[in-house]
Amino acid sequence: MYHAAAFMVYVFVSCITPGPNNIMTMSNASQYGFRKTLRFCFGVATGFELILLGAIVCNLFLQEYVPEILTVMTWLGTGYILYLAWIIWRDKPKTEKKKRRRLNPLAFTTAVLLQFVNPKGLLFGITCIFNFVFPYSREPLTVVGALLFVWVVLLGCSICWALFGSVFRHFFQRYQKTVNAVMALLLVYCAVSLHL
Repeated sequence: MYHAAAFMVYVFVSCITPGPNNIMTMSNASQYGFRKTLRFCFGVATGFELILLGAIVCNLFLQEYVPEILTVMTWLGTGYILYLAWIIWRDKPKTEKKKRRRLNPLAFTTAVLLQFVNPKGLLFGITCIFNFVFPYSREPLTVVGALLFVWVVLLGCSICWALFGSVFRHFFQRYQKTVNAVMALLLVYCAVSLHL
């Protein structure tokens, strides 16, 4: 049997700490409210699960190429995180916004797609099951239980960040430029920390 306590702690710490998902979730909730952000929360959890499933299926074939793939995905993720920071930085109050076509920040599919360029998610996907479950058990029931646990924790942590954003919604709206600047800088930190 795998070390359940170590696995649970790793999953919780990885999911609750600030990263692109949590910052985007908080930003969405502060701008659009808690209820409208729930789709995004479900998308984050579902996208992470797809990453985990992909890691399980592909890891055996990619083990010898992982360092090169991680480097490429880290740079792609860095670019995407910096793009998100730029979008948040230049965001204007709703009355000043011009109509333009872009990804819906609240959409389930946007959150799912974010996971495929999120280096934290990719690294989590690669390490979680293979470091904490597979060395001890490859039983389908154990793997499914671990995947279900990860999904529930991810969803719960994402909802916590959305609640935080919605509770402070009026404060965030009142000081939108400052809040956007702080959130953009946090995303820049996330991008830079990938290369430290």
